[in-house]
Amino acid sequence: MTIRLYDTSARQIRDFTPLIAGCVSIYLCGATVQAAPHIGHIRSGLNFDIMRRWFEYRGYDVTFIRNVTDIDDKIIAKSAEQGRPWWSIGYENERAFNDGYDVLGCLPPTYEPRATGHITEMVEMMRGLIERGHAYEADGNVYFDVRSYDRYLELSNQELDNLLQPSGEGETGKRDPRDFAMWKAAKPGEPTWETPWGRGRPGWHLECSAMAHKYLGTAFDIHGGGLDLIFPHHENEIAQAKAFGDEFAKYWVHNAWVTMSGEKMSKSLGNSVLVSEMVKHWRPIVLRYYLGTPHYRSMIEYSEEALREAESGFARIEGFVQRVLEKAGGVVEPAAEVPPAFAEAMDDDLGVPQALAVVHTTVRQGNSALAADDKEAAVARLAEVRAMLGVLGLDPIDPHWVGEGERGEAGSSNSMHGVVDTLVRLVLQQREAARGRKDWATADAIRDQLNQSGLVIEDGPQGPRWTLGPR
Repeated sequence: MTIRLYDTSARQIRDFTPLIAGCVSIYLCGATVQAAPHIGHIRSGLNFDIMRRWFEYRGYDVTFIRNVTDIDDKIIAKSAEQGRPWWSIGYENERAFNDGYDVLGCLPPTYEPRATGHITEMVEMMRGLIERGHAYEADGNVYFDVRSYDRYLELSNQELDNLLQPSGEGETGKRDPRDFAMWKAAKPGEPTWETPWGRGRPGWHLECSAMAHKYLGTAFDIHGGGLDLIFPHHENEIAQAKAFGDEFAKYWVHNAWVTMSGEKMSKSLGNSVLVSEMVKHWRPIVLRYYLGTPHYRSMIEYSEEALREAESGFARIEGFVQRVLEKAGGVVEPAAEVPPAFAEAMDDDLGVPQALAVVHTTVRQGNSALAADDKEAAVARLAEVRAMLGVLGLDPIDPHWVGEGERGEAGSSNSMHGVVDTLVRLVLQQREAARGRKDWATADAIRDQLNQSGLVIEDGPQGPRWTLGPR
């Protein structure tokens, strides 16, 4: 079956046909590194990580570009506010974003270009646009003339006469208030670079157009990002790139937000939940399950209750995996192919909720096989489950997650899981000793105390094992 994706520009789900057979090129608008990431930021990277994994499963060679916006108005404002160099703030938060992507199991991008490393490409694009009559210089600024590009606003489906274009301080000399800045003239205390039109710094929109051109050429398959980027960012990217002569992106794919009390999660609203804090309280694999399993175009309303439900849902999967491994007495490799129903769901606009339903159905079938002492059937179901979880980045036996208890900073949920595991095993040894001497009262008391602490103890052929129960 052909992979189908919802294309924002077409406002419908379309069959995916790559520009180059067997290859997929993806450009994702990555982090603006003025502050550490909250889970709303990371959701975009995680959704496109699942997309990338599915294309790779389907046999495509994927080139995945995720940029870093390391210079913009917000970073400069933070620099003035904190009395720190802009590059120090940017680099610190770039590392925080990469830590967030990594801890949640996102594969590294093919390339991760920084905006400040591509000033030459930006100057070349501006020069070409000025020569073609699509841009002009005024007071050291360079603006894009929106009326010169007759397909402007087709992505966001707006009317030019009704447009209110966001403008920044110092954007003087515009011929039309709806024109947008590609280059901003130097201001005291701000970082600047030399151009034929004077010193200054790049505008946000120009950065991505230039970097996409540099790494993916004049045409590529998919441009991604959050819904909030459709206008003005993606609309202005399209105008610059196409007026420059690029075909640019063939498909536009946008993920929805994480919301709190119905509002988009953002630092400006004061309702952000930092990834670095979340992983101190929730296992990263559970957080990935929570953020990655709703459909990418559906809003996620953040709540502790929803996270607890995600934790319980993943625990059912993980418990099945562990029980079959104990029964098999060794590693069970993933199946060569996922079940057809899972593949059908993923091919249909990355239908992860429907695909996850297939995972849970297969887990139930595997548990029934375990109850019937049908080892062969249980192992076969686990192989299918591992194949499906691998696509979603949720396979608990994957090397990334196997060391989960030992990774992370001291005090994080990762390192604490390892500490708790050691302590619980000591208590379980005491319980086993009590059972060995037929002191059933002591053995039962230990188990009851562990249960009251929120731990579920299961006795299996390989000995007792523990999992976290519902919170």
